[in-house]
Amino acid sequence: MNNRRNYLHNAALLTGSGLVLRLLGMGLRVIVAASLGSEGMGLYQLILALYMVFVSFATAGIHVAAARLAAQSLARGSGMAQTLRGLCGTALGFGTAAMAAQAVLAGPCARYLLHDIRAETALLILAPSLPFMAVSGAVRGCFLAARRVQPNITAQLVEQLVRMAVAAAGLRLLAQWGAGYGCAAVMLGNTVSEGISCGIMLLFAARTPEFAPRPGAPLHPYTARELYSILWPVEGSRLLASALQAAESSLIPYTLTLYTGSRTAAMAQYGALKGMALPLLFFPFSVLTALSGLLMPEITRAHTRGDAAAARRLVFTMLRLTGGFSVLAGAGFVLLGAPLAELVYRDAMVGRYVQILGLAAPFMYLESMVDGVLKGLGEQLATFRYSLLDSVFRITAIRLVLPQYGMAGFLWIMIASNVMTCGLNMRRMMVQIKKPSP
Repeated sequence: MNNRRNYLHNAALLTGSGLVLRLLGMGLRVIVAASLGSEGMGLYQLILALYMVFVSFATAGIHVAAARLAAQSLARGSGMAQTLRGLCGTALGFGTAAMAAQAVLAGPCARYLLHDIRAETALLILAPSLPFMAVSGAVRGCFLAARRVQPNITAQLVEQLVRMAVAAAGLRLLAQWGAGYGCAAVMLGNTVSEGISCGIMLLFAARTPEFAPRPGAPLHPYTARELYSILWPVEGSRLLASALQAAESSLIPYTLTLYTGSRTAAMAQYGALKGMALPLLFFPFSVLTALSGLLMPEITRAHTRGDAAAARRLVFTMLRLTGGFSVLAGAGFVLLGAPLAELVYRDAMVGRYVQILGLAAPFMYLESMVDGVLKGLGEQLATFRYSLLDSVFRITAIRLVLPQYGMAGFLWIMIASNVMTCGLNMRRMMVQIKKPSP
């Protein structure tokens, strides 16, 4: 009973904090959009897309490895002091290597991949955030293993508030000099906030009983093989996925320029879509995060026990709730997307994008939820294959369609992509839950 009460308490905390973080994140985007405009938002999104490649290298596998190895140490009764120390050392190594790579490659990547030299300064400013982010990921994984969510929530809330404060102050000083300086100001907020968040996590760790050294605890509670058997598959798949997404992101403004004849107009359209319309479309998804937090672990437990009937009941409950909510959200965007975007961003172009993509919102939401179910059922390889197929489809379609049809073509590519991946994931999930219990 206590475990269940603790689980529900943690789920409620994560749900509430998730809603607050999404509200703060949307607020930051509104501030950035008001200062930089749609063209500046396009540059901002390009920088973030490339940055995520280095983030994946620095952090992708360490969070998962930390959660599993820390839980293993607790199960063995050896505590987590040495586990935490070893994981933080590994994370620091990956983060430092990612920082060095981003700093060295900032200029060439800005010029030849993003086709915008204004991105170089922001990429250089972002590079020092990577070691902090990696170490924070290791500590967060250990806290999750200990079933302590409060430190993660506190650090994330402080991190977001600091990011907003530094970004807003920097934009006030630098945005008037151009989009490149404005993006650099926003990215400075990111680096400062990551450093503060990491410090908070380490302070919490120093005061947590589970992380205190124990007499007789092994100096090496896990082997290198155990670590890297978890880390490398996650690291490799996330790195490849983020690299493909960065390639797609850089290709969109390039092909839009071929259609419009203007790089500025292309960046404005890209920024309005990726930097403003899509975050607005995904904002209601934060409501479904509560459902995910409650149902996904239960589905995983039922599958692990071999209780196929219970797993099916939970999956169909998820499908009914997600389907009903996502259809309502999609209809709301189709009918009210224009006035909503005008209210939030003061941009009619964003409203048109939101209305069109409202048709795909049910597929976007369902695909995200079903992806989580498949991972809970141990089908990570299948979801990675579908993600890879989707990226190849989108990149190929962008290269062929956008020079001829512009943004209208890309919106239909997005709809087709979401329908395809949702269908593939749904089919895989239904096959898995129909399997009889072993």
